[in-house]
Amino acid sequence: MTIPDLVIAHGTVVNSFGRQAAHVVVDGGRIAQLIDAAEPVPAASRSVDASGKLVIPGGVDGHCHVAQVTGRFRTLDDYRTTSIAALWGGTTTIIDFGIPRDAQESPLDAVLNKKRLAAESRCDVALHGSVVSWDETVPWQLEQLAAEGVRSVKMYTTNRGSTMADGDTILKVMREMVRLDGLTYIHAEHDPIIADCTEQHASDGRIGIGHLHSTRPELAEEISVKETLAMAEYTGAPVYFVHQSTPGAVDLVSEARNRGQEAYSETCPHYLTLDDTVYGSDFPEWYACCPPMRSAETVAALKERLAAGAIHTVSSDHSCYDLSQKRERTDDVRFMPHGLPGVETRMPVTFTAMASSSSVEDFVEVFSAGPARINAVPRKGAIAVGFDADLVVFDPAEEREVDGGALHMGTDFSPFEGKTLSGWPAVVVSAGRVVIDDGGFHDPGPVGRFVPRDGFTAHRDALSVRKSLPGPTTVSV
Repeated sequence: MTIPDLVIAHGTVVNSFGRQAAHVVVDGGRIAQLIDAAEPVPAASRSVDASGKLVIPGGVDGHCHVAQVTGRFRTLDDYRTTSIAALWGGTTTIIDFGIPRDAQESPLDAVLNKKRLAAESRCDVALHGSVVSWDETVPWQLEQLAAEGVRSVKMYTTNRGSTMADGDTILKVMREMVRLDGLTYIHAEHDPIIADCTEQHASDGRIGIGHLHSTRPELAEEISVKETLAMAEYTGAPVYFVHQSTPGAVDLVSEARNRGQEAYSETCPHYLTLDDTVYGSDFPEWYACCPPMRSAETVAALKERLAAGAIHTVSSDHSCYDLSQKRERTDDVRFMPHGLPGVETRMPVTFTAMASSSSVEDFVEVFSAGPARINAVPRKGAIAVGFDADLVVFDPAEEREVDGGALHMGTDFSPFEGKTLSGWPAVVVSAGRVVIDDGGFHDPGPVGRFVPRDGFTAHRDALSVRKSLPGPTTVSV
């Protein structure tokens, strides 16, 4: 009789739906058993003692940008770098975007190019597609993406001249995603308001990084969410709003859900912990992102929505520029690269932000279970028999100070520099392999798998059936 590969012993296993003291038995890259911790530890090729610690599902980061090109700027990472940083941060699955670089690259080609690059990943990878403009080939391309297991498409309501999709394109793509059982991702900022506001600031000489937050008002985000929800209601399309930064935007999604719409809110760690006073700091370029940081009052209200369960996922929106790129045009936010490195710090920043008002189960929901379920990523987001052995062991009381230079994201700063955070991973298991422990990082090589995703409603319905099944495979997600 063969013995299993790994046992995580004596830990408190925390899923989004509850916790138990258990030994987690891992074999062949999957979770083979959960054994009550009062029972003897079974023999295994390797045993990790998690006494006094929590064991949670590996993180699923539904919003990462790897090797992203924006105009003349390219992020400094690749799949090797970003996946290693993700693992250091307790994330075992990332979902990247295949966004056409220009009019010559099709949505299908953009995804296939990213899929080829992802062969260097150390953790599992899924992909979102993206459509910028509609033509008669788009339905066929979306069919091909669905066949590849790419079941979501992102569109921007801003960034005219580059990634922005007009209303006709958004509506038509939504209809196709309903037909293909997919999910529509939306970056919601009202472009005419932002363009006019930015132009007014430029004419007044207030266009440097210190004024970023006032060039992109909260109203621009909220009116775009409202308009997009109307199109989603009209087409019947499930819709997911990335990086929501205002309680008003979240409330609009909640109201739509109360009317029966399939609508979801994502936020990011920086919107939960940083406010717009950072643009008056010594290093405002550390915080160049869109949407920008909001007022302290808005941040507090957003955290209240998170604690109330109105925000469904917390994703990093990882974009790995460095300070030399950020500082090229701090005089004019229209020409700066926007985006923050964050795949490695998503876990501790989010956990710290939630610690005083939410349970660890709630944290697991937005860090892992929710992103896996909403994005229809199979076998992720729970510690349950048959699921992938993606696991994180950590002590919620352990604190560390962020040192941007010691992180692994391929850049030279972190927007959380100097902050003391709890919820760092001590042991990370990815696909059954121990990749992080007290000996540091153990590079497994380019073993990350491309994960084809299920259809949106097919995945939801399968989970509903699974809830009703008896025995150890039941997962209440």
